[in-house]
Amino acid sequence: MAHNKLLAMILAGGRGTRLEGLTKKVAKPAVAFGGKYRIIDFPLSNCANSGIDVVGVLTQYESVQLNSYVAQSQRWGLDVQGSGVFVLPPREKIEGFGLYKGTADAITQNIDFIDLHEPEYVLILSGDHIYKMNYDKMLDAHIQKQADATIAVIEVPIKEASRFGIMNTDEEYRIEEFEEKPANPKSNLASMGVYIFTWKSLKKYLQEDDKLDTSTHDFGHDIIPTYLKDKKRLYAYPFRGYWKDVGTVNSLWESNMDLIDHSKDLDLSDSSWRIYSEDSGSPAQVIGSHARVSNAYIDKGAIVEGSVSHSVISTDVQIGAGSLVENSVILPGASVGDNASLEYVIVAENVKIAEGVTLSGTADDILLIDKNVSK
Repeated sequence: MAHNKLLAMILAGGRGTRLEGLTKKVAKPAVAFGGKYRIIDFPLSNCANSGIDVVGVLTQYESVQLNSYVAQSQRWGLDVQGSGVFVLPPREKIEGFGLYKGTADAITQNIDFIDLHEPEYVLILSGDHIYKMNYDKMLDAHIQKQADATIAVIEVPIKEASRFGIMNTDEEYRIEEFEEKPANPKSNLASMGVYIFTWKSLKKYLQEDDKLDTSTHDFGHDIIPTYLKDKKRLYAYPFRGYWKDVGTVNSLWESNMDLIDHSKDLDLSDSSWRIYSEDSGSPAQVIGSHARVSNAYIDKGAIVEGSVSHSVISTDVQIGAGSLVENSVILPGASVGDNASLEYVIVAENVKIAEGVTLSGTADDILLIDKNVSK
């Protein structure tokens, strides 16, 4: 059900350096995923499905393509009067560049945008995670517990917990301590980077933080610890579904493989929780008479003449005759020549692989091909 008491702000301005060549000219949230999607489609679709009418997308690095992409609000059904997706680039100039100084500063710079819509609550999201989540249920929990802030958490293996921001809670899930990437974690409740704040309180904290020269103006480092220090009501919201931070080449590959294997609730054909994306208008896929395809996802406009196994073949990709593609992700518009062999690789958008080329990584070290490859 649509409501105007919750407004969403998606932080989509990170450089994405761990995705290497995939983000040289494209913002991380605009990186292709799962054949026809882009990473930003997931938080935006979650907002639409959760009945959130107004979404601000805070962009920064390599944002031209991302800006034009998200500005088409009707793509996510967010084009009714008084609603939509709003692109919000930085306004302050730092050393000649417009930059957000941190995640909290990004929201601070847009206080007037938020106030314009008069929400009771603000949802803060990251633009680079793959998951399906009903934010309306999280808001219900926030209201029921009379929380000042609610942070979505997911259980991770304790041996991996030191990679995340960890929430230590009591039996009612009230947060008692927040540890950023602790060497010796006390719990396995990892922050998902999904926050709901009561806006009146958050606005005050942001304005106070903005005046502090010692602050990094970050939610994890500054705002949340200050809430805890002031004994504010912070609660963890346990999420039990699929969630993955696709900030590295390996994690992007892993999430694409999860899509093929229908792993952990990552079902993108679920009509009850649709993930919206750009309709490229491409023709149907073409599978050649001599092609062999097994356990693969092949999107619209793809032409497959070779063999494809356990791979994601995106929109408008061409796989040549006699070629072999295994355990790989081929992003939109790329082409693989005849008699080529690819295993454990990601091929970037519009990259051309010449005929007869052999390229291989491993399951633990995915090879990224971000330039044309000739024999």
